[in-house]
Amino acid sequence: MWRRLLLSLTSNGGLGYSPWAPGTVGTLAGIPLFYLFAPLPPLQALLGYGLLVALACPLADAAGRFYGQADDGRIVIDELVGYLTTVLLLPFSLETALLGFVFFRLCDIFKPFPASWFDRRLKNGIGVVFDDIVAGLYAAGATRLALQLLA
Repeated sequence: MWRRLLLSLTSNGGLGYSPWAPGTVGTLAGIPLFYLFAPLPPLQALLGYGLLVALACPLADAAGRFYGQADDGRIVIDELVGYLTTVLLLPFSLETALLGFVFFRLCDIFKPFPASWFDRRLKNGIGVVFDDIVAGLYAAGATRLALQLLA
């Protein structure tokens, strides 16, 4: 039962098992969570985000040990955290959700430094999650800039 819960959480309800681009498909779970986080007062949103990060690291680590590979493709809870990093504290709109999605996926794929450092050096739950947090920070800047330019 615990293993099933662990694998369900770390695969974002099974999205990580997608045969096509599991990271991209797994990131889709972030959009409804963005919708839920967006109306929260900033402190509550930050606390919820912090709790998610605090849970994602050990969960990703445990799933990595189960699969025998720290950053197994089925583990996509890190994409959820990275996407939320991108859109955290922004008001929800379809435009923002999609811009954030595209910018996050690009930053997650190309892994600008120091995301690449976390990805290469820390083969555990912290490395798995934090490379996506760093990618999310880059994507957050790009999303906010794009929203300013489109306004």
